[in-house]
Formats: sequence, structure tokens, C-alpha cells
Amino acid sequence: MSRLSAPSLATLIVFGLHPLATLRAAPDADTAASSASQAPAPTSDADLAKKLANPVASLVSVPLQANWDFGIGVNDAYRFTLNVQPVVPIELTDDWNLIIRTILPVIDAESPAPGIDDASGLGDTVQSFFFSPKEPVNGWILAAGPVALWPTATDTQLGSEQWGAGPTVLGLKQSGPWTIGVLANHLWSYAGDDGRADVNATFIQPFCSYITSTKTAFTLNSESTYDWENDQWTMPLNFIVSQMFRLGRQPMQASLGGRYYVESPDGGPEWGVRAVITFLFPKS
Repeated sequence: MSRLSAPSLATLIVFGLHPLATLRAAPDADTAASSASQAPAPTSDADLAKKLANPVASLVSVPLQANWDFGIGVNDAYRFTLNVQPVVPIELTDDWNLIIRTILPVIDAESPAPGIDDASGLGDTVQSFFFSPKEPVNGWILAAGPVALWPTATDTQLGSEQWGAGPTVLGLKQSGPWTIGVLANHLWSYAGDDGRADVNATFIQPFCSYITSTKTAFTLNSESTYDWENDQWTMPLNFIVSQMFRLGRQPMQASLGGRYYVESPDGGPEWGVRAVITFLFPKS
């Protein structure tokens, strides 16, 4: 295998560099403010757990998502990726929110093959801007907007060295303890290193979540990417279990799960493990 000088976007996505290559087993939430005189209880943990299953709910949250991928290349190497994923909602009008979701990967990767060095540092940043109606449309929560790829990688093996942009859309429905939906986006490169491969990739993430009365969430999703430059699918199937809890007064969620790669590029990983701790900052 030759030295990795220009990894494809599909390869980068495999290692957690794509927007929402991770749907948190529980994204965001709103909190009802309490009045000083009546002092009603803030939004319950059950409500937070349900709203966390909605990637475009209006709650400031900071997930720290750790990913370990194994079986990479002829060296049967592993790669560790810590995705720092702040989510910031902005109220635009009485009817619309803007949800800004950022993914900054911190990576430590073993050499996958002879002639390729180990690599550590930052990966490329992906940032999504979802414009979302505050109220469901015919029972569906909808969002759409642009997504951007910023070449922030500190090592050529950890990023594309391309600037990219494209559209992103999301639709989901919540009924009782169930949340089902799909998120999709597409990235094209428009500037960057001429010696590196262009970015032209479609990301599709169907997801299904069930939340119990104890605020435990069971989530199944597929973070599938099609790399149009290399005619290659990457299809990991993820199963994640999450639990809401409080550390003092701070609401948090812990998640643990595994994934199996139904399909991946040559030399891509075979399986992986994911652990997430999410800090929630509901309105008070």
C-alpha cells in the first residue's frame, strides 16, 4: 500500500470527520422558565431525554464523543477520534430557530500500513446551520440549511485540505417514547490544495430511538456515506444505549455503544466502539 497522501472523504468520514457521522443518542432540549413566586419545576429529565432525541431542539449542549475504530489496513490498526460537538440554538423570530452544530475531531491514529506514519492532531471541522420552524409541520419536525467543511486538520493524513459546502436537511417525528427520522447532507469542495482529491460526498443517517420511563434511550442508526469520487459506500450500523442523570444540578447524558461496518473502503475499519458524555444547558 502506498503512502497515504490524499485520503478520500469516505475514508475521513469513516473516522468521524463528517457532520453528524454521529447522531448523539440524544441531542437537544428546551426548558420552561420558573417564576419566582410559583417556583414550578424546571423541565423534567424525562422531557430532556425525549428532546435529546431531536437533533434540532433548542438546547445548548456539549457532547464529547469518543470513537475507537479497529481493524484498519494491513497493520490491523486502530484510530481514536474525540469529536467535540457544541450545539448552539439561536432564536431568530417567534417562529424560527437557527441551530448551529459544530464537529471538531481530535485524532490519534496508528499506522495502517508500512510506509504510513502514525498521526495525531486535529481533523477537519464540519459545521451545520439548521433553520427550523419552532412548531412541527403536520406532525414532523423539519430543518434545512447549509453545511460547511473547514480544513483545520493539523496533519495531511487527518484531513482533506479542501474547503467544502453544501445543503443539509432533517426530518423527524416523535410519538410517545419513539423518535424516527433521517438526516442527510452533501458536501462539494470549492477550493483547497490542487494536489488533493476533490470532496463530493452524500451523507445519509436514518435513526430510530426508544426512550423508557427511566430516561434510558436505545438508539439504532446508520451513518452511511457515498463518495462519488471513488464510487464507494461507507456503512456503519450503530447501536447505542444512553442514560440521563444529574451531577448535582447539572443534567447530563452518558452513552455507550458499538458499531459494525456493513461496508467500508479497502483498508477501512471493521468494527468500533463509541462512548459519549453530553453536558446539557437548558434555559432556567
